[in-house]
This record gives sequence, C-alpha cells and structure tokens, in this order.
Amino acid sequence: QVRLVESGGGLVQAGGSLRLSCAASGITVRFHDMGWFRQAPGKQRELVGRITYDRSINYADFVKGRFTISRNDAKNTVSLQMSSLRPEDTAVYYCNVGIGAYPWGQGTQVTVSS
Repeated sequence: QVRLVESGGGLVQAGGSLRLSCAASGITVRFHDMGWFRQAPGKQRELVGRITYDRSINYADFVKGRFTISRNDAKNTVSLQMSSLRPEDTAVYYCNVGIGAYPWGQGTQVTVSS
C-alpha cells in the first residue's frame, strides 16, 4: 500500500521560507517522477514542480527561482524548499507520483501572511 505523508508546513510572513518534506512508503521515490502540488481554497489543485526518476527538475512559472525540489534516496523522501514566499502561495501542499497516481495524502498547510 502506497502512503505519502507531507510535513513541514506552517504560518510564515511574506518573504519567509519553509521546507516541506514528503515521506513515501510502499514505493521507491527514485524510480518515479515525483511531483509537488498545491490547492488553495476554492481553486483546483495545481502542479508546483516535479523531479523525475533521473533527477530532471521542472517548475511551474509561478515558483521559478523561489522554490527548489530535491530528493533524498537514502530516506526515500522528496523535499520542497520554498523561499521568498508570497501570500498567494497559501495553500495545502501535496506530493504524488506523476500527476496523481496514488491516493492523495493529507497534505501540509502553508499560510503566508502579508
């Protein structure tokens, strides 16, 4: 059974930083394309960025230069380092394989105050 657990969210002021972590069980993340997604209230879930099995990384335009995705193969985790946060980054953040191959976890809430 695949389980994805996100953590690291919180309340931060605009311009601040947070580091999110996605712990996976039931899969080996280095064999998959792992994505970070977010969903703001009243909006659809959107892709933030992705790291492929061969460590190619791409980002949505709205986070380029501010967010960094990395992977720790030893810990079977994927991280999202977020800096220069903006109020519009407020959302619940999720990780998943591909565009959502497995049941979504509970996500982790990120709230950016102005």
